[in-house]
Amino acid sequence: MKAAYFEKTGPADVIQYGELPRPQISGSQVLVKTGAVAVNPIDTYIRGGAPYWQLPMPYIIGCDLAGTVAEVGPQAKRFQQGDRVWCSSQGLQGRQGTFAEYCAVDENWLYSTPAGVSDEAVASSALVGITAHLGLFREARLKKGETLFVNGGTGGVGSMVVQMAKAAGARIIATAGSAEKCTALKTLGADAAVNYKTDDILAAVKAFSPEGVNIYWETTREPDFDKIVSYMAERGRVILMAGRDARPPFPVGPFYVKGCSLHGVVMFKATQDEMRACAEDINRWLVGGQLKPNISKVFPLSQAAAAHKLQEENTLQKTGTLGGKIVLRP
Repeated sequence: MKAAYFEKTGPADVIQYGELPRPQISGSQVLVKTGAVAVNPIDTYIRGGAPYWQLPMPYIIGCDLAGTVAEVGPQAKRFQQGDRVWCSSQGLQGRQGTFAEYCAVDENWLYSTPAGVSDEAVASSALVGITAHLGLFREARLKKGETLFVNGGTGGVGSMVVQMAKAAGARIIATAGSAEKCTALKTLGADAAVNYKTDDILAAVKAFSPEGVNIYWETTREPDFDKIVSYMAERGRVILMAGRDARPPFPVGPFYVKGCSLHGVVMFKATQDEMRACAEDINRWLVGGQLKPNISKVFPLSQAAAAHKLQEENTLQKTGTLGGKIVLRP
């Protein structure tokens, strides 16, 4: 089968595209014929050599997948040949990844793809959707009518946070880096959009929610906690999802006096049951139209290295050339 893989970590150029053996399934595994995959920043960190876990070599990149069941293992009971399925955390914690024509996945990490939802749509919603759901509902315990600030609302996770919070009945203020992206925020469901390059964010927050916001979602790697706390309401919750090596100053006094709490979200550390609960809501919202995938670029799988370069340019170099997810097709 064709696959995008590497035999040593390094820059995007280490990614090769060529033939690898088709995986053999056993136990409760399911063999999925790939329809679409998506790129995430963590994919580029793993390829770059981040020491999260030992990798099997050659290592197939990627963790998000949507496709069709081709075979089922002798102990698999949830799916049958021909079912459409998706998953997210496949290429993490030492498992082989998804950027291949076929992928062997344990059925406990797979979810049914709803009728009428494309492989591209569900693949691009996978990791970012589960991350958003965990942060909003498991950690922040978002309630209808609460106010939410999203710092970076048009990116992969940010756009999911905005849409899910709107589906749950929240009032949302979010930032973006251009007038066009602020318009996109309104389309996604934000009640107020702020251009962080030109607008006074604190003034916008005070106008939107004079008592401060209940939840602050941070998508950047280096949070400014002094600013964050100034935006917060009493007992506000702050969600972090990036910045593994970040060591910013922290305003302990103002934070604890407001009774705030701080929550980190690492998607791949969620349990199978937690992820399945997220997937059920994601499927329901995709079918109902409350969740619309934000796909920025589509590549053939053979261009996986170019896709990784584009992701890194936006994640690390902040080029701003992506307005959503990168999807690849075999």
